[in-house]
Amino acid sequence: MLNEDKKELLFRGTVIPAHPLALNADRKLDEEKQRRLTRYYMAAGAGGVAVAVHTTQFEIRDAEHSLLEPVLRLAAEEVDAANLDRPFLKIAGVVGKTEQALREARLARKYGYDLVLLGMAAFKTETEEEVLKHVAAVAAEMPVLGFYLQTSIGGRAFSYDFWKAFADIPNVWGIKVAAFNRYQTIDVVRAVCNSSRRNEIALYTGNDDNIVNDLLTEYRFDVNGEKVAKRFVGGLLGHWAAWTGKAVWLLEEIKKHIAAGYPDASAFFTRNIEVTDMNAAIFDPFNAFHGCIAGVHQVLYLQGLLDGIWCLNPDEDLSPGQAEEIERVRKAYPHLIDDSFVAEWLESRKALA
Repeated sequence: MLNEDKKELLFRGTVIPAHPLALNADRKLDEEKQRRLTRYYMAAGAGGVAVAVHTTQFEIRDAEHSLLEPVLRLAAEEVDAANLDRPFLKIAGVVGKTEQALREARLARKYGYDLVLLGMAAFKTETEEEVLKHVAAVAAEMPVLGFYLQTSIGGRAFSYDFWKAFADIPNVWGIKVAAFNRYQTIDVVRAVCNSSRRNEIALYTGNDDNIVNDLLTEYRFDVNGEKVAKRFVGGLLGHWAAWTGKAVWLLEEIKKHIAAGYPDASAFFTRNIEVTDMNAAIFDPFNAFHGCIAGVHQVLYLQGLLDGIWCLNPDEDLSPGQAEEIERVRKAYPHLIDDSFVAEWLESRKALA
């Protein structure tokens, strides 16, 4: 089961970066930089990290690389060694059919992870009932966060009934919605509101095209004659793997704004467009997201957190013009980048070395 302090953090809402993979010029794991990224996320105020997810590159599971266990171990070691005076969530990505997913869930448990982010893209033709059996099997091993992945990059559309049944599964504690689709997003929230476990499911946005608006919105639905409300409380995002310090600031500003009764909603609607513009530069949607991982790497490289933007797949790189787009948004939205914080943090670490 999920530790009570960490459960409270999950439901309060926090920033969870999707952890990148640090490589050297030979496309081999750079352990020092990998550890440094984890320390950066803690220093920036994030409430957790998600490791072995898409931003970490799915190729880590390939036999030629065999990096799944090393990246899980390195992040866990850094979090444990930090001995933080606050809860910090360790989340492990789990993919594949049931046998593989159970093997990965047990590996996550071995290294003390709190939850698994359960990808379901491997289930292309199975019935929804079969997928739900898979989810229940994994939830019997580890606390689960569901993951609704957009169809344009290999995800599958699931029905309202599927998500209601999903939310009803014991030891499921949240859902990351990355459908990039308003209809499907509403389906998930309405399903959770109609679940008997609605108060045991935390919603996290993965909708990179609508981050701020997701976090601002209260969803309300009629359930047995009563209005039931639900919010996205935080984000688990590849976008938040870059400029993380400002992501933490932004989430806190949104929470304050909601608590104050939305005194300046128009400013936050504008902020939503700014964040989406930045995301487009990083995630490369105009080229079918080809440069999304390299885009995150480019920001971290410019900040000095990585030595390069190398990916395990040599074909994964920035798209033409993407570097210029990243530079454009860096200059356009200085209030949303944490370059000065990173520079000071890196300098302090050098001074302590």
